[in-house]
Amino acid sequence: MAGSKEIRTKIKSVQNTRKITKAMEMVAASKMRKAQERMRRARPYADKVRNIAAHLAGANPEYQHPFLVEHDSIKAAGLIVVTTDKGLCGGLNTNLLRAVTIKLRELEKAGEAISITAIGNKGFGFFNRIGAKVVSHLTQLGDTPHLDRLIGPVKVQLDAYVRGEIDQVFLCYTRFINTMKQEAVIEQLLPLSADRLQEDSREYSWDYIYEPDAQSVLDDLLLRYVEALVYQAVSENMASEQSARMVAMKAASDNAKKVIDELQLSYNKARQAAITKELSEIVSGAAAV
Repeated sequence: MAGSKEIRTKIKSVQNTRKITKAMEMVAASKMRKAQERMRRARPYADKVRNIAAHLAGANPEYQHPFLVEHDSIKAAGLIVVTTDKGLCGGLNTNLLRAVTIKLRELEKAGEAISITAIGNKGFGFFNRIGAKVVSHLTQLGDTPHLDRLIGPVKVQLDAYVRGEIDQVFLCYTRFINTMKQEAVIEQLLPLSADRLQEDSREYSWDYIYEPDAQSVLDDLLLRYVEALVYQAVSENMASEQSARMVAMKAASDNAKKVIDELQLSYNKARQAAITKELSEIVSGAAAV
C-alpha cells in the first residue's frame, strides 16, 4: 500500500484536475447555448433560400445551372470535411473521421480521384497524416463562424466542379440532434439533388421577371444557397462540439470525484494502519520494560 504522503499528493493532483474539468464544463455549457442559438437562427435562412432556388429553377427550365447538372461518368470527387480545432470533445471527431475514412475507401474502390477541403485543425492534421490530397483548408475558426472566411476554401471545390475537374462534392460534418446526441453526416452537396431543392416547394409554379437575366440571377442564388449549406454545416458542427465537450468534461469531473473518494478511503486506511502500528510498538515497549 502507498504511503500517506504519496496518497495525499495524488488526491491533490486529482483535485486540481477536477477544478480544470469543472471550469471547462461550465465554459462549454455557456458556449453551447450561444452555438445552438446561432444554429437555429441559420436554419430558417437556409430553408428560405432553398425554397426560392427550387421555385426559380423550376420556373426557368431552359437554363440549367452547372450545380444542377449531373455528370454522365463519375471519375473524381471532392469532400468538404468539417471538424473541430480543439480536442477534449469525446468521440465527436473520431466518429466523423471514421465515417469519412469508410467513404474514402468506397470512392477509391470505385476508381475515383479524391480531393479534400479540411475545415478544422483536427481534420486537417488527420488527412495530412494519412497522405490524402488536401486542396484547401481553414483552421482557427474561433467560436463564431464567418462566411467570408469559409467562402475561399469552399470555392476551390465549387470552381473545380464547374470546370468539370470533379464530378460530385460531398459535405461531411456532425449534425446536432440534442445535447446528448450528435450524428456524423455525409451528404451530397453537388450536384444539388431535385429532392433536396423541392423538399418544401409547392405544386404550383411561379412566374418571375428577371433582372438583368435568368442566368445571372440563378448563378448568384445557387452560389448563395451552397454557401448557406456549408455555413449551416459549420454551425451544426460547432453546436455539436460544445455539447460533446460539456458532456465529456462532466464525465471527467464525475470520474475525478470517484477517484478522490477512493484515494481518500485508501488514505484513511493507511493512516489507521500507521496509528495501529505505533500503538503496537508503544504497547510492546511498555511490556518489555
